[in-house]
Amino acid sequence: MSAPSAGELVKQWESEQERLRQQVVEDDTEDWQRTPGFSGLKRLGGVDLSFIKGDEINACAQLVVLSYPDLELLYEDSQMVALTAPYVAGFLAFRETPFLLEALQRLKKNQPALVPQVVFVDGNGLFHYREFGLACHLGLLSGLPCVGVAKNLLQVQGVDKNEEHQSQIAALQKGGDSFPLTAASGKVLGKALRSSDKSSKPVYVSVGHKISLDTAVRLTHSCCRYRVPEPIRQPLHRLLSLNNSGGHSLQRIPTRTLPNRRNMNQRMRFANDAAEGLKIKTSCP
Repeated sequence: MSAPSAGELVKQWESEQERLRQQVVEDDTEDWQRTPGFSGLKRLGGVDLSFIKGDEINACAQLVVLSYPDLELLYEDSQMVALTAPYVAGFLAFRETPFLLEALQRLKKNQPALVPQVVFVDGNGLFHYREFGLACHLGLLSGLPCVGVAKNLLQVQGVDKNEEHQSQIAALQKGGDSFPLTAASGKVLGKALRSSDKSSKPVYVSVGHKISLDTAVRLTHSCCRYRVPEPIRQPLHRLLSLNNSGGHSLQRIPTRTLPNRRNMNQRMRFANDAAEGLKIKTSCP
């Protein structure tokens, strides 16, 4: 059987997104989400997939688990992967979700006590062309609450980076201030959040799965030491640190993700190459 054409593949993916979109839960489902200080929340996850500059096939899939509220590292998994699905705007999840889901499954199998209670995704959730971005896809398939946090604005459904948007950003006076990202239909798809007093540039928060938007925004702000929340910032920071440490920080990667010396050497070479020319996604449709 021949492979589907690009047009056929997009139609298949659109149909799959529409089917899965109906299953997304946009409300708080966990007891800890309903308390002012998130009492009962102990573990946060963060996932990211980073590319070598100029290479859209080979990437480094990363998962970290942090303690809450201390935001200290409990677990990390870093894996070299080769993406097989093509890049099509609006369908990033079909390229990346399988590898991020595998990282969560490895954790569940090897250290189930460290499975996160919520996962931060470097990308969008409901703030998406068809209201089903990477954070929704991963949340639905993993069954975990997920929050999408994008560093750049995805201009979609009537939300534009125009003069009005810039004036709304300027009105954010302190960390924790936010304003809604409202589609042309009137539906609020996410919020722009000033995450830190130190940074006037917002991040864009949206529901992935099993969490309300207001809770997602509160939680994101509580996880920010800088502009980007720690569960998303730490994978990038740790990968970039390889360039300054000669690769030695890879020794902290759990050996279960590096099953033999040949793979270890291969991934060490990859990680050093990645640290030299890392290109991080700034918007994840």
